[in-house]
Amino acid sequence: MQFQGHIPVMFEECMNALDIKPDGIYLDMTLGGFGHGRGICEKLNENGIYIGLDLDEAAIKRGYERSAELKNKCYFVHSNYKDFRKVLDDLKIEAVDGILVDLGVSSFQLDESERGFSFRNDGPLDMRMDQSQPFSAADVVNEYDESELKRIIFEYGEERFAPQIARRIVERRKKTPFERTKDLSDLIYDTIPKKFHQKGRHPATKAFQAIRIEVNRELEGLEECVKDAIMSLKTGGRICIISFHSLEDKAVKKAYKDMAQGCTCPKEFPVCVCNNKPKIKLINKNVYTPKKVETDDNARSRSAKLRVAERIIEK
Repeated sequence: MQFQGHIPVMFEECMNALDIKPDGIYLDMTLGGFGHGRGICEKLNENGIYIGLDLDEAAIKRGYERSAELKNKCYFVHSNYKDFRKVLDDLKIEAVDGILVDLGVSSFQLDESERGFSFRNDGPLDMRMDQSQPFSAADVVNEYDESELKRIIFEYGEERFAPQIARRIVERRKKTPFERTKDLSDLIYDTIPKKFHQKGRHPATKAFQAIRIEVNRELEGLEECVKDAIMSLKTGGRICIISFHSLEDKAVKKAYKDMAQGCTCPKEFPVCVCNNKPKIKLINKNVYTPKKVETDDNARSRSAKLRVAERIIEK
């Protein structure tokens, strides 16, 4: 398959894991560049249905443009993936055969400097996946107090120099508000001691990631959303989730574990009274990660983790 603009992460692994039925219904919760989505559609016949969701209007437009010659039915919907159930209800679809979720920011968003996601290319301090929302990265950087800045940079970015970065941001904005990504990335570059700069990784990587997660509320309700998605699968349907952040992966792993669990009664109970049944079986006990050949070609795939589960009959 030829890709336009970017290479989807762990493409072959996802296509194999979804075990796509030609006449099935597949929900792509994060349309992005329509890379994974296109791969799904090419395995569907005229009775197959693909539903792609994205907060980014540019992704919706891209989906329409790149699906014109496909033979299956395609729906592209401007929506937060956490609102997927409303989308399915509107389409009168009760359950689907497969779900794909590629969390995080798309290559298109990173490469377009005017979107303000990149610390390498100067642009407005934006980072909104949904450009119809008013809240942006500039609001976080210029309005959050020092303790909140420190918290999100440490928690979401796992950045050890979060206290120093937060303090420097507050000091600088007293003189001039932050408006451009270069202003912020330069400040972070200068704040982190040179001996802690990692080869091949910009010092601002973690802090920018943290601010992006805060702007788009990426971690809010993720675990609950995964559980709801599992309950929207047909028996035998697969869910594939790619995460790029340890907190995302932790939420996915916890949701899978809870949904794969059977009886939760205390061990001393002679019989089960909770009536809890497993909803899924895990396809990969150990998480999938990209092969070296992929990370060599696409450095952005380095932190990706893929977890797959299959809906089972509750016996």
